[in-house]
Amino acid sequence: MRKIEAIIKPFKLEEVKDALVKVGIGGLTVMEVKGFGEQRGQVEVYRGKEYKADFLPKVKIEVVVKDEDVEKVIEAILESAYTGKIGDGKIFVLPVEDVVRVRTKERGESAI
Repeated sequence: MRKIEAIIKPFKLEEVKDALVKVGIGGLTVMEVKGFGEQRGQVEVYRGKEYKADFLPKVKIEVVVKDEDVEKVIEAILESAYTGKIGDGKIFVLPVEDVVRVRTKERGESAI
């Protein structure tokens, strides 16, 4: 099993969610996060004064999938999150040792 974490632009969330549902993903977790990469923030104006906003709003999506589903999930995220502009995001793939469904106490892939 693998955990896929994707950091994307907030306005792409619905499009990415729809793409993941289309490839058969039954559940996901979404968090509002802030961060920066190559963008290094942006200059904002507040009450006539400029200031640098180092951390930009992003959305983090987490989903745990079977090993054989990793590539189709990555492709779905890549296609739906893409704008071609700096700040499109990143996708991280991590190994998952075990999953336990609290309600039924199922373990492993059946608990995804």
